[in-house]
Order: sequence, then structure tokens, then C-alpha cells
Amino acid sequence: MQEQKNLAFIDGQNLYMGTAKREQNPWRINLKRFRIYLEQKYGIEKAYYFLGYVQEARDGLYEEIQAAGFVLIFREHNVAMLGKKKGNVDSDIIFNVMRRLYRGENFGKIFLVSGDGDYKMLVDFLIEEGRFGKMLFPNRQFASSLYKKLGSEYFDYLESVHGKIGQKKEKGSLGN
Repeated sequence: MQEQKNLAFIDGQNLYMGTAKREQNPWRINLKRFRIYLEQKYGIEKAYYFLGYVQEARDGLYEEIQAAGFVLIFREHNVAMLGKKKGNVDSDIIFNVMRRLYRGENFGKIFLVSGDGDYKMLVDFLIEEGRFGKMLFPNRQFASSLYKKLGSEYFDYLESVHGKIGQKKEKGSLGN
């Protein structure tokens, strides 16, 4: 039997806030190295990178994300509300995962890149169904306490592989 390929769903804002914007020892992700790491370490065939909304000033970042091999997905917003709304992608990620399960799409396990506790019900369900890989927390401080009861086999910290997937801040991989 051929092994099914895994999928990753990345909360882009959470990843950025947990690495480049963290208070102590900020660092930037090298997106190409990160994508290769996801494939080699976790068997990720497709990695979906969710962002809040399109900003023309960030076109270079969007191109960089796509060039690194991520599928870029933006949250839909009413144009009048763009400056007033947080780009919260949690429900979009949850819906995407559940839609794939509902449709019976052929994939292995789901991996989430976030520290957000809003995914806890989804994680519990995926574990129950045998479809959860791991939660990849950007750093220990961004790991919601809701996940403390999970065994360590269900999570990793990206800060622990900083040397493999990080880059020097001057190169500006995440654009902010």
C-alpha cells in the first residue's frame, strides 16, 4: 500500500508573530528551507499558507511564499473593513480541513503551524480519527495551554530547528 501524502495548514500571521515579531530573540524563516523541511521531516506534499488579506505593498512577500512552494490562500474580507479587521484565518483553516475530510480526499495526516488554541477542537477530532500529524508551534511562548494535555508526539517547536529553517534578519524573508 502506497503511503498517503500529508498536508500542512499554516497560520501565516501566527507564524510571523511567533518568530520575527517575538519579544526575545526574533528570527526570520527562510521559506524555501522551511518548505523543504516540512517535506523531508513530515512528508508534507502540499502546504497551504493562509494570510489575512491582500495588501499591494506585500506583493514581494506573496511571490516569495509561492516561489518557496506554498499554496497561498487569503481570507475574504469586505473591502470597506480591511483596515479595521484582524486577518483571522482560523475558521478558514478549520473549514478547509473539514471540507477535505467530508469530501473524502486522499491524503495522510494534517499538520498545523500555529500556536493558537482555536484549533483545539479540530486537533482533538483529527486525533480521534487518526488523521492528525502534529501541531508545529512557532515557539514555546505561542503554544496555547489548551494543548498541554496532548502527548509530545503531537507537537514540535519550530524554534528548536531555527538553525535549519531560519535566516539572518537582514535578508527579510517575511517582509515585515
